[in-house]
Amino acid sequence: MASKMFMGDMPELIENILKHLNNEISSLYSCALVNRHWCKMSIPILWQDPFSNKRSSLFIPIYFSSLGENEKFVIKECLKKWINVEFSKPLFDYARFLKVLHIFRIAKKVREWMCLKLNKPHLFYYDSRTTPLTTLIFKLFLESGVILHEFGLYNSEFLKFELEIFFHSLEKNVQFYSRIQHLSLDIISNFDFENIAKSLRVLAKNTTKISALRLVFYSKYAKLIHTLFPSLIHFIKSQEQLRTFILDGRDDCSTEFYGIISALNFQKNTLQELHYATVVLAQSSSTLEISYFRIDIPIIVQILEKIGILLKRLKVETETVIREGSLLLEALKSFCPNIIYLYIKDIVHFTQLVEIIGNLQKLQFLSLGYAYHIPKEERKIRVMQFAKILPSTLQYLDIALGIPNTLLDSFIDILLDHCNAPLKKLLISGGINNEKNIKALIRYCTRIRTLNYVGIVKYYDFLNYDISNELKKYVTLVPYKHIVINC
Repeated sequence: MASKMFMGDMPELIENILKHLNNEISSLYSCALVNRHWCKMSIPILWQDPFSNKRSSLFIPIYFSSLGENEKFVIKECLKKWINVEFSKPLFDYARFLKVLHIFRIAKKVREWMCLKLNKPHLFYYDSRTTPLTTLIFKLFLESGVILHEFGLYNSEFLKFELEIFFHSLEKNVQFYSRIQHLSLDIISNFDFENIAKSLRVLAKNTTKISALRLVFYSKYAKLIHTLFPSLIHFIKSQEQLRTFILDGRDDCSTEFYGIISALNFQKNTLQELHYATVVLAQSSSTLEISYFRIDIPIIVQILEKIGILLKRLKVETETVIREGSLLLEALKSFCPNIIYLYIKDIVHFTQLVEIIGNLQKLQFLSLGYAYHIPKEERKIRVMQFAKILPSTLQYLDIALGIPNTLLDSFIDILLDHCNAPLKKLLISGGINNEKNIKALIRYCTRIRTLNYVGIVKYYDFLNYDISNELKKYVTLVPYKHIVINC
């Protein structure tokens, strides 16, 4: 009966099912114990990404057991004063299954394994004993016919030996990197920029199917990083299927990277996501998300100028007031007419923001936080202006982002009495706990007849108030988190 199960397409179907368990390590181990067929299908999946942070380091000796006798001797000599290593005959050629490798993680897992064997909570960040062990494992991958799909190069003095092996073996091991789809390059030191540039040129010649590329730089090495730019730009241009590009210029070195961003014009037919620091653009869903302590407005304006016509969802959330918000808002007005979802807070220029919202004739979802000082005599006028410009397409309004006491949330009665937008959901911090606002809400529901839910941040505090049964006839009150929509 069992043999009949594995006739036809059955093994292939099971293998496809098991591939979807690649993050369920315990489940894959259980599958490997079912029978020989399941074991042969589960083991390669289990060993595709053994250096993941989720995995235990207990597998390290298995790689040691796959080495030659000379390498095993080196390991014993390296560890003989601290750890007794036993080598067993491996059941599979585990190294050959590797698909995901971030170089720095090899050293990290070796250190974790040594900590377990030595019964110590931690070793120094750099321990000389880990270097030869890490090097041997890396050489094992190079010599085992590994075909990587994801590779991360973390440029550090701690990995000098491994990096030298990598740099000098690229041209001899084309198979190792020829099918890489995800490449991550972290430049955090001033070590060996010349070799990195040379490696990028080799990769550009043999690896053209990368779909995701991540580059991380630090500004204190900006002058040295400039030496990489020609090779980086050539490498980016060489890619035929680039869909995701991440450029993380740490320590405010964003102005150094205009040339790299310009090179992305060569990928305009394939690029779907652009991440700049923590700015995220997903072209396939026409989404731009900006979330950072401090953002580079000129860069954002440049991006909006190129892709603003496609933009449908925009989220701007920072930890500091956007003082250059006027430039950002002007860019929205000029380049982004098709926005459907807008989430924005901490913009100083309220009057300009009101004008922009009034021009967004396709806007359906608006989340807004504004808590800056406006002269008392002007507040009601501003709220009235805001209510009147809301487009007739608007269905969702969240004014609770800047709680407590945001400008709009403080004058709910004025907002509702002058709003003609057919809202279906209104989200507030809790400002309808008085008779004036309750009556305004009833008047809005009677006049517009579209509002279904009011989400309240302080919902459970609000339950203490005596809400008349009359209000319940018009709208349902729910906790804010139940109906909030995120970009």
